[in-house]
Amino acid sequence: MKKLKIHICLILALLLCSPVFSYAADEHKTLAIGAAAPDFSLPGINGKTYTLQSFKNAKVLVVVFMCNHCPTSQAYEDRVIKLTSDYAAKGVSVVAINPNNPSSLRYDELGYSDLGDGFDDMKIRAKDKGFNFPYLYDGETEIASNKYGPVATPHIFVFDKDRKLRYNGRIDDMENPAKTPKSQDVRNAIDAVLAGKEIAVPVTKTFGCSVKWAEKKDWIEKAQIQWAKEPVKIDTISATGIAGVVKNHSDRLRLINLWATWCGPCVAEFDDLVTLNRLYRDRGLEFVSISADDPVNKDKALKFLQRKQSSGTNYIYTGDDKYKMIEAVDPKWDGALPYTMLVDPEGKVVYTHQGAIDIEELKKVIWNNPMMGRIYK
Repeated sequence: MKKLKIHICLILALLLCSPVFSYAADEHKTLAIGAAAPDFSLPGINGKTYTLQSFKNAKVLVVVFMCNHCPTSQAYEDRVIKLTSDYAAKGVSVVAINPNNPSSLRYDELGYSDLGDGFDDMKIRAKDKGFNFPYLYDGETEIASNKYGPVATPHIFVFDKDRKLRYNGRIDDMENPAKTPKSQDVRNAIDAVLAGKEIAVPVTKTFGCSVKWAEKKDWIEKAQIQWAKEPVKIDTISATGIAGVVKNHSDRLRLINLWATWCGPCVAEFDDLVTLNRLYRDRGLEFVSISADDPVNKDKALKFLQRKQSSGTNYIYTGDDKYKMIEAVDPKWDGALPYTMLVDPEGKVVYTHQGAIDIEELKKVIWNNPMMGRIYK
């Protein structure tokens, strides 16, 4: 079974991921206008290693710090692609750098993405979106990112042919790609450099998710403490009750998992299901687990749930006829555990799977549901 490609040390208050205006902290000072472009040696998702010399023939070099998880960065992906194609014939090279340390990303931040900020996830995003520019990874050491000092993602830097910084800040003044910007800041800057003119506004504020510097990764210790405080309980449920759960008269996307402590695949995948809940519960996902253990083993089931910190809704079936439970869950279900299903708020079953799940497939199903997905579709 594929494991969820999310670092276990991946949740900051949603506030930290939400787009904010901010300035670089002293320890990550943003490169000043007129400064020389710092050199770097970074791996690209195409298997090549890139340095400044890789772009030596460019009349203008555009370095954009972006990432996978940030809603604002996602909103600008198509515009960076178009920028690259529009200016390629004019001698302008665009390169993107992901500055985020994946260990500093919390689960609730990742609730706005189908991918994390790790190197393998970058490859998937680049392929899915058709990136036409090099996408480089700096999350491991952040050496290059510290030299440039991006404040947020995205944050863009424009250098002239002598590799002197001429502009840094936002791409334009409109986050929502469905609306027309009033100020095409980066395009204006590039046009001015190509024409040998001064840039009217060489520095603008940035708007987006704060850079996830490596020093933020101590969040895991704090998160573990917080998760441990969340109450975990298990209630009894009948076949009629299960049928009501499946009908889902809530306003949330409901993920239902049938499991048992004696079921090896159930136990093996349960951590991933808890992770999915932490990823998307603030977006409208509800995780409901239903134990098929014998009711006399309720305490055993509860202890398992407590070890897994499963603070969602947990039940144990108390009927004496397991076949009534099967029919209440799904008449098409053969009865083998584990069994997982996803039900939308209208009661429509959008996903079912008997046996061990492919967590990446399930995550995609959740992400592609109309209730989820990107802020800007």
